[in-house]
Amino acid sequence: MGTGGAPWRGRVLGLALLTGALATGATGCGGSGTQSGTTGAPEVTRTAPGTRSSPPATRPEDLCARLVAHWSRKVLDGDTYGDYQSMGLSNRQYEILLDVVDAARAEKRREGAQAAGELIDRTARERCEERYRNGNPTEGPWS
Repeated sequence: MGTGGAPWRGRVLGLALLTGALATGATGCGGSGTQSGTTGAPEVTRTAPGTRSSPPATRPEDLCARLVAHWSRKVLDGDTYGDYQSMGLSNRQYEILLDVVDAARAEKRREGAQAAGELIDRTARERCEERYRNGNPTEGPWS
């Protein structure tokens, strides 16, 4: 009686060794991390190829204020049809936008476009800070 299946073990072992060798080469052993020589050269930190550091996260109230101000200007100028989902706004952010636009329309009639733009920035900031004062809303995805 023979083993019958012995040759596959050699192939599997060879494949495992090859995979391990390739993985070691792909991770860049010896080329990553911090290097410091005895020559007094500055330390160099390298990152893996193709990786990027992430920008700092935007606070929710800042993002809200920017989105509401941007879309408020578009609505005020008549450049949008007013679908909050296509604007990337939550239902509550859209309610803020509608209030901001109403106030901006009145301000534009009284004081002009520049005053309306300043009101949009100020009011969007105030309302969004109020909205996120106690952290992220927890009322659900449409809040």
